[in-house]
Amino acid sequence: MPRILFADNDFPDIALERELFARHGIELDVAQCRTEDDVIRAAKGARGMLLQYAPITERVVASLPELGIVSRIGAGYDTIDTAACARHGVWVANSPDYGVGEVATHALAMALASVRNIVAWHRDVTAGRWHYTSAGPVKRASDLTLGIVGLGRIGKRMAHVSRNLFRRVVACDPYLIDGDFPAYVERANLEEVFAQSDIVSLHVPLTAETRGMIGARLLAGMRHGSHLVNTSRGAVLDVDAALDALDRGTLAGLALDVLPVEPVAAGSRLAVHPRAILTPHSAFYSVESERELRRKAAQNLVTWLATGRPDYVVTAGTRKP
Repeated sequence: MPRILFADNDFPDIALERELFARHGIELDVAQCRTEDDVIRAAKGARGMLLQYAPITERVVASLPELGIVSRIGAGYDTIDTAACARHGVWVANSPDYGVGEVATHALAMALASVRNIVAWHRDVTAGRWHYTSAGPVKRASDLTLGIVGLGRIGKRMAHVSRNLFRRVVACDPYLIDGDFPAYVERANLEEVFAQSDIVSLHVPLTAETRGMIGARLLAGMRHGSHLVNTSRGAVLDVDAALDALDRGTLAGLALDVLPVEPVAAGSRLAVHPRAILTPHSAFYSVESERELRRKAAQNLVTWLATGRPDYVVTAGTRKP
């Protein structure tokens, strides 16, 4: 009976995974690995690994010669050294398309909440202030330009659900040809997106290229009173630079679902800023999307054991079931 390690998870229960693996005659071990040593110790003898945040590094894969595949519960895979996995022949898989609608609608909700001052008004009302101007001026959404950085699955859905709300939608994605841009999206480079947009929404993966990509220089080029939304990866944005832009008034609102370090520190500058809206890395979430996410990540392992190739390949390996 092949053995799979569930290296870490933060779900209330894992009945879904247990049932799927049991149905296919796969033994499941469960751990809560936080370090390389945790992973190496728990994964000895495992053919595959299912994980959320556990680190998969050069040392980990070099120490586990029987490991054939790692499957990440999520679209991103920045905790996995994919180059090391490729060198050792370990397959890397993920769940890239499980919550496209949820993330796009969450990003739009955060953008509208920021533009419409929803949170500030709520705070004023509960503090006893009742006047439509209490939270400051509000611009008409249909006069505004939405800028999107990253026009993949989620960025395209964001453009689609937003196109009738804003005057223009502009986007930057250097990896797409012109024909892959929807007709209602204007192509621009990164600097142009920030210079032309009233709201910028980030939808890029975390890579060496995108880490810290949105910093003081780009933010300084934004229109006064703009808004920034991030539902992609926390480390894409220099949060301190964004807070400085808030204090200067370059940004009127900052809406973040993801942070470089999670959770947010209580009492931190970000946590108490009156123009910041925060959600707990929840943009992906609905009851349905969570089930789809987990099922697809686990099914990668089932499919690899049956065929030698997972359903969603990030990095092709050479190790066999």
